Amino acid sequence: MSVKKIAVIGSGTMGRGIAYTAALSGFAVTLQDISAEALDRAKDGNVSLSVQSAEKGYITNEQRDLVQQNIIYTTDLQEAVASADLVIEAILEIMELKIETFKKVEEFAPEHAILATNTSTMSPTEIGAATKNPARFVAMHFFNPVHRMKLIEIIRGLDTSDETVEAVRQVSEKMGKETVEVNEFPGFVTSRMNCIIGNEAMNMLMEGVASAEDIDKAIKLGLNHPMGPLEMADLVGLDSRLRNMEYLYQSLGEKFRPSPLLVKYVKAGRLGRKSGQGFYTY
Repeated sequence: MSVKKIAVIGSGTMGRGIAYTAALSGFAVTLQDISAEALDRAKDGNVSLSVQSAEKGYITNEQRDLVQQNIIYTTDLQEAVASADLVIEAILEIMELKIETFKKVEEFAPEHAILATNTSTMSPTEIGAATKNPARFVAMHFFNPVHRMKLIEIIRGLDTSDETVEAVRQVSEKMGKETVEVNEFPGFVTSRMNCIIGNEAMNMLMEGVASAEDIDKAIKLGLNHPMGPLEMADLVGLDSRLRNMEYLYQSLGEKFRPSPLLVKYVKAGRLGRKSGQGFYTY
């Protein structure tokens, strides 16, 4: 199956980044969100990123123009998915909300369209089972920032077909990404490791082992990670990280119990970069 048109549902950090990268790669993209204000922010962010990237020589002027020409922004779900070959959902990590969204998508999307969730932890089998054709359902786990990170995890649900996996692999490669294929298990590969490292860093901070800055510095310089685990959590959003940890705790048990410090910060509204304060102040 040849994918030419992609619909992205949700215009937050991940959705906006997926739309940008797809447009940059030559796909026709529609980015949908229920909030017009969120769409305006996404459009401004994508235009600004494309202009700055062209000025710095990271992309050509032609690629800059592709980003601005190839993305349609809309609050209308039917308009977004009506002619899509691939629909990628990038909304909150709430199972019920994802299932509800895909049920609505199926009302308007073509029968041939592949449906993909950008979940970092949740079951594509469970979400796909709520759709009419689980064989064309898959998880495509992108990483933030999407335009720079090279990996996409492709996660098979129980009924995901080989044809679906191959189609999203080809899309990923056209976006300039490397892929790994994962058989579904809670947290997949990267999120399972990332969550447990980050959670331990939070516990160490809570116990007074070291400052946030020194914990992150030790991981970056001692283990050669490009970003410290507390910096990473702030970037992802502490509320998002807590939802992921709660899901993994329910699925995999005690070792994924969320750090009390994470719970406290979320209750206090310290959500990381997006709120201006998390483990660091922005």
